[in-house]
Amino acid sequence: MVASKNEGSKDGAEPSGGESAAKHKAEAKKAAADTARAKAKRAKEDAAASALKIAAPGETKVSPSQPPRLLKQYQSKAVPALMKQFQFKNSMQVPRLAKVVVNCAVKDAVANPKVLDGTFEEIMAITGQKPVLTRARKAIAAFKVRSGNPVGVMVTLRRARMYEFLDRLMNVALPRVRDFKGVNAKSFDGRGNYSLGIREQIIFPEINYDKVDKVRGMTVTVTTTAKTNEHARALLAELGMPFRK
Repeated sequence: MVASKNEGSKDGAEPSGGESAAKHKAEAKKAAADTARAKAKRAKEDAAASALKIAAPGETKVSPSQPPRLLKQYQSKAVPALMKQFQFKNSMQVPRLAKVVVNCAVKDAVANPKVLDGTFEEIMAITGQKPVLTRARKAIAAFKVRSGNPVGVMVTLRRARMYEFLDRLMNVALPRVRDFKGVNAKSFDGRGNYSLGIREQIIFPEINYDKVDKVRGMTVTVTTTAKTNEHARALLAELGMPFRK
């Protein structure tokens, strides 16, 4: 009887107090490690999101609760100056900015479309808005281009993001160009549009030079409501465009 009782107690014995404590300690340690990993993952995602903020419609990258500085300058200084210069009777006659188009063509994308990934990220960082791929409209055998092949990226900026981008372009990026003497004052098309060529994307402070695989240029087209070159030039000059004298 004694032997059977001992055997029964041995077979159905529960873990001792020390074993139970060790088990609880291991489970607590594992749970703490899982929590730490989840917290680190969330911190990494938050850091990535804050590093590149994509502005919502009507929102600016720097001051979402305030109107853009360049818009304030247009309303307070440019409008009165242009009304006086061209004898406009109504402030609605004063030309204004309509949109800004940033286009970057990548010739290397014909042979390797993956190079557009880096350009896509750079344009998104510069403008604060997700760009779209531009595709070839027709096939060109001499350049080995087929119709529909992606050949670049483009983004159209309006409202607050347009003013924020132009402000950074005129006051931060262009002065960083080597031996900068101003932009060409004749690059108008006669219908209120001005085009500006940029040779290097690294002039923008948003670009990390260490991550740039190749220096590429882009074209910035500013569309206004002006009817003549003279009106468009005066508008951009009042906003601070550094025209070459």
